[in-house]
Formats: sequence, C-alpha cells, structure tokens
Amino acid sequence: MIKIPEPFHQIAPNPWHDVPVGEGSARGIFPAIVEIPMGSSNKYELDKETGLLMLDRVLYSAVYYPANYGFIPRTLADDGDPLDVLVLGAEPVYPLTLVMARAIGLMVMKDQDELDHKVIAVHVNDPEYSSYTDVHQLPPHRLAVLKRFFEDYKTLEKKSVIVDEILSAEKALPVIDEALANYKTWRDGGEVILNKPTI
Repeated sequence: MIKIPEPFHQIAPNPWHDVPVGEGSARGIFPAIVEIPMGSSNKYELDKETGLLMLDRVLYSAVYYPANYGFIPRTLADDGDPLDVLVLGAEPVYPLTLVMARAIGLMVMKDQDELDHKVIAVHVNDPEYSSYTDVHQLPPHRLAVLKRFFEDYKTLEKKSVIVDEILSAEKALPVIDEALANYKTWRDGGEVILNKPTI
C-alpha cells in the first residue's frame, strides 16, 4: 500500500493528488502533468511522497523520449503509480507543467512481465496536433517511433519490455476510467487489486 504523507500534502500541492481531473475525462479530455520533455534522455519521475520531481536515471541507450511523457492526476494504474500518458505536441514541455490533453489511443505493453498501459494523447491547444482524434490518424512512422522507443529504451539495462499493440481512442477511455475509480477507492480507504488484466 502506498503511504500518503499528510504533512507534505498540507504544505504544498502534490501534482498527483491535488489537480482535479474534471468532467471532461468522460470524453477523453483531461489534465496531464508532464514529467519528461520530448527529446530528453533524463528519466524524471514524480516522488510520490513529496510531490517533487526526481531524476530517476539517465537512459542507458542512445535514445530520447519521442513525446512529452507524464501522468494523469488522481489515477492509480495497475503498477501502483499514476496512469502514464504520452502527450504528442510540436514542442517539448517543461517538467511539472500542466497541459490539457485528449486521449487518442492506448499502448498496451508489458514491462518486466507486468501490464503497463500508456495512454497516447495530444495537447488540445497545439494547432499541429489538436485535430487528431484517433491514434490511427497519425503517420505510421510516428507510431513506429513510439513503439520502438519503448521496446529499446531498457535494453542495455537488461530489462524486458514488450509492446503488445497500439489501440484506438475508444479502448483508452475505459482504462482511464478504471484508473480514476481505483484512485478514488484507494483515497477513500478501500482496497484496490492491482496488476489485473484490463485489455
């Protein structure tokens, strides 16, 4: 069980716990917190206890994040973390920036044999990407780049990542809804069973 340290929570806002998601999530529109800017080889990660951004590691391979990478606030995914999201846009976004995003797809993958969904989204205020409503509208090369990054980025760490498939926007919405429900149950003191197959 993840411990929520109340003193920190009361002193400063925590990006995971204190950003309301709003009603738009039912239509696939939600706030996303960027942890890692597009083009970075640094893997930043939210420190769950303090709400600060921690440099987890520098990627071992000569690769960089192909999209802005972060999480959807007030969600709890099957790995015990907030639900991951890739936010496509024309420019890198500073870490810990809040952006409005729309889900256009879902990457289903296994990281060390554990299910690890990544929502694929677009920044709704980016004119180059805002018109996309489904991942299959993207150029095939863009999808290949996203997939290849996650297949390769842990290779030199001798860790296994398998990208099973990239699914359409309609498959992403139930995963987001479930992660929001898991978070609410957890915050309300209920038990959440994680690492269960969703797709």
